[in-house]
Amino acid sequence: MMIPVIILVISFFLDGILSNFLPYMVGDLSFFTPMLTITSLVVIYPFFTKHKKTYFIICFVTGIIYDFMYTNLLFYNAILFFGVGLLTMLLYRYIRYTWISLLLFIFLGIVGYECMNALVILIFQLVPMTFYRLLYKIIHSLVLNLLYGEVIYLIIWLLPKKYKKIAINS
Repeated sequence: MMIPVIILVISFFLDGILSNFLPYMVGDLSFFTPMLTITSLVVIYPFFTKHKKTYFIICFVTGIIYDFMYTNLLFYNAILFFGVGLLTMLLYRYIRYTWISLLLFIFLGIVGYECMNALVILIFQLVPMTFYRLLYKIIHSLVLNLLYGEVIYLIIWLLPKKYKKIAINS
């Protein structure tokens, strides 16, 4: 249980640090836009296959902390992170966990988060949202997050069995 929490905390702080150094304006996104917390939520799910309730609580609490630290929107990211957790659970249920499928899971987790975010923006008409903007945000966040997910996977794969307590197919 300590390994996923450590991964989540490191990802959470890296999100904040990297977002301070990389441009995050609508028309000026970097191809290295961090969404590392979402990536780590997708990667750590196999640690909780027998404790799904704990995983969903961790997703929700991480979202609340993310709201307090980065967005100041109470329960907004908590609900979106919970949605990413549900999507992740469905993906792991039907697709075998390998290093290639992990790339697909991270991609779909980011797409799911951005689509839920765009849906809320469209429903409440907060800012003009188009399909092009949604696609732009998704594309500009994939490079860094896919690399980060694979690095985390490699680190977990190299851990001794007594620490990871999950089976990772190689």
